[in-house]
Amino acid sequence: MRKGIVQLVAIGIVLGVLVTLVAVLFQWLPTSASKEFDRIQDIYWFATVISIVIFSLVGAVVVYSVWKWRVPLDDDLDGPPIHGHTGLEIAWTAVPAILVIALGIVSAVVLSENGQASSNALQVKAIGQQFAWRFEYPDYGDFQTGELVLPVDQQAQFTMEAVDVIHSFWVPNFGQKMDAVPGIETTILVTPDRTGAFAVVCTELCGLGHATMRAKARVVTQAEFDAWIAEQKA
Repeated sequence: MRKGIVQLVAIGIVLGVLVTLVAVLFQWLPTSASKEFDRIQDIYWFATVISIVIFSLVGAVVVYSVWKWRVPLDDDLDGPPIHGHTGLEIAWTAVPAILVIALGIVSAVVLSENGQASSNALQVKAIGQQFAWRFEYPDYGDFQTGELVLPVDQQAQFTMEAVDVIHSFWVPNFGQKMDAVPGIETTILVTPDRTGAFAVVCTELCGLGHATMRAKARVVTQAEFDAWIAEQKA
């Protein structure tokens, strides 16, 4: 019995290490450039850890069972009847329920934090139209630009509008995504935490030119942002 448990644990550890290497060595998500995406990635890794543990446990039982209790190729007899194990059935019902509840709680907390607007949030209007993005900065005048420029470490509140059909605003490195729907305004919050150049894409199939609906996004220092605003006004 003890030998079997040791073998089972060893198989689980090997599987866990292999799956962990796959999770860590490959970049499955874009590099985060916002505080909101940092929180989203925390949920991702929380769920990943849970998945690795469950996969290792189940995989170890399957591999051990196939290896230990395999039958000869010419054995066509039915296996012995098994009534079941009440304690085990309760465990594999209760544990997943607890994990799902934990994921729900963590996700709700992150969703709430990502939806809290600060009093000094930069107001940006994102307008989607086949097949381009336009941006307005109500706090700085009526100019429009095809380039999204944001100051680092300042929260921006985007108000989405669509002129024709449904579009979806997404900067992969910001993590947040929101539909732009004709006739209504939707909002989303982003707090860039590192400078750089990124891509704005539409993730809602909006017509033949959907794949070309791209725009540039730049996150700059406050001084560079102020200079850019002055240039746009001029």
